[in-house]
Amino acid sequence: MKSLKFYPTNINRRYIDETVLALRDGKLIIYPTDTLYAIGCDALNNRAIEKICRIKGINPAKQLLSIVCSDISQAAEYARIDNNAFRLMRSNLPGPFTFILPAATTLPKAFKGRHTVGVRIPDNDIARAIADALGNPLLSTSVSIDRLEGYETVEPLSLAIQYEDTVDLLVDGGTGSTGQSTIVDCLDSSYPEITREGTGTLRQ
Repeated sequence: MKSLKFYPTNINRRYIDETVLALRDGKLIIYPTDTLYAIGCDALNNRAIEKICRIKGINPAKQLLSIVCSDISQAAEYARIDNNAFRLMRSNLPGPFTFILPAATTLPKAFKGRHTVGVRIPDNDIARAIADALGNPLLSTSVSIDRLEGYETVEPLSLAIQYEDTVDLLVDGGTGSTGQSTIVDCLDSSYPEITREGTGTLRQ
């Protein structure tokens, strides 16, 4: 697995471009967010999505699929965001939240038959820069936390070892958290519901 070392205060544009080329080629990456590191791929590449689902044991017909976006404008191309949801997202993003929203028809075949999508805009400059340069979201799922129980941080090197045979590229953004995002169900945006408490405190 190749590793690209980033420094959060200095986004390396050449490394961002290299990461985007890998994504467009259908490769899988591990990259930092404001919670756990995540496994990601181009959210418009069905074959890459299938690879991630196999690695994590996800059944896309039954389990929530989430995308990481650069901003709310990008998210609005792939999820239906009404005025109530927009106000809530604008008050809390970027941040450690996953908003469950009605899916738009622009999502790829892996989402067909599903009416919902999880939307993340992490408070992490590297993650947002990747999605911005890619021009569309990343399909994203957290790395496995089975080996992280009892730990408050995770080191990229340990992830490189864990996923060396299944993931193509490590975007090393330094020591990461083991916290998870707060999941907010906004399918009825008049009455948003927190379905999982995570590291974020929702401002309404």
